[in-house]
Amino acid sequence: MTTTETNPALIFTDARRMHSSALDRMAAGDIRDAAEEAWCATLRATEALVMTRTGQPPTTSTAAGRRLRSLAESDPSVENVSLRYSHRQTVLHGECFYHEYCQPIVTERLIRETPDYIRDAESLAHK
Repeated sequence: MTTTETNPALIFTDARRMHSSALDRMAAGDIRDAAEEAWCATLRATEALVMTRTGQPPTTSTAAGRRLRSLAESDPSVENVSLRYSHRQTVLHGECFYHEYCQPIVTERLIRETPDYIRDAESLAHK
């Protein structure tokens, strides 16, 4: 996890705050940092979802993805979020932030759609 917070509601709040920061960075013309903030928002929402559903906080983004896929195996309603998580990790975190290959249309769309991901993760957490 990115912090030691263990309250899923506060983690979802943090995810929304990170998305707001992503929009600020994008408005300032810094697509690379905006992508990373949106990725962090995605990760935080996923951490809260996984923690709520399994009782165990994931310790890394890889562990979060693995546990999300495991949840999807037992609950097909999680499959869409699991696929979106992996796509966001690849595009926002890997390609744009780490490799500085930021495709403006794709990256900006994913940043703008981050609240949808957070909302879906939060809904699945309470399912």
